[in-house]
Amino acid sequence: MGVHLSIDGIAIVATEGQTIVEAAAEHGIYIPTLCSLPHQDSVGTCRVCSVGVDGHVVAACTVRVRSGMVVEVDAPDLTDMRRAVLELLFVEGNHNCPSCEKSGRCQMQAVAYETGMTAARFPYRYPVRESDHASTTIWLERDRCILCQRCVELIHDAESGQQIFSISHRGPRARIEIDTDLADRMTDADVRAAVDICPVGAILPKGVGHDTPIGDRRFEVESVRTWSMTS
Repeated sequence: MGVHLSIDGIAIVATEGQTIVEAAAEHGIYIPTLCSLPHQDSVGTCRVCSVGVDGHVVAACTVRVRSGMVVEVDAPDLTDMRRAVLELLFVEGNHNCPSCEKSGRCQMQAVAYETGMTAARFPYRYPVRESDHASTTIWLERDRCILCQRCVELIHDAESGQQIFSISHRGPRARIEIDTDLADRMTDADVRAAVDICPVGAILPKGVGHDTPIGDRRFEVESVRTWSMTS
């Protein structure tokens, strides 16, 4: 039995158990997100998907649809809030898109294009963050990490099931960590999966530079616009 709700005044019928993001995407309604993935539980860390539900601001990737729900997405204050959150992610890291190995395939870059962000209203912090290159398989570029926790939740050692990535410390000192011993056991396919799960260029394959030279790369990915519950 379908779940009846409205998004920006449009009546839709969603599948029971879907999140607001999934239901919206299935009906062609765009809600940006960076920490969630289709068919995966989300911890709602990035808040780029903030929407209004019955007068309250919630993370659309964590809230399940229910009958009678009234969702607001395109209200000016909500649109500005989502863009401000995205801008903060840019200024709190060091994201030099033209020289990044993942430029053109970066989901944060995609969301910036899709939300019309061209510059941040906040001053850039230019934090000093140490890269981790101890692993033989992965280069961890902490400058670009947005602490979305995708890698923490979804990347595990094939034999033991242990998490390969974790987050240490709290607040402004929080940073992504990698278990070097477990990472060194990863196959090429495992490494590629970790690289693809990262929405930015924080997880890179060791020994591989740019797939396409700077100047020849074109923007080629979209974010959740392409989500499908049947894919």
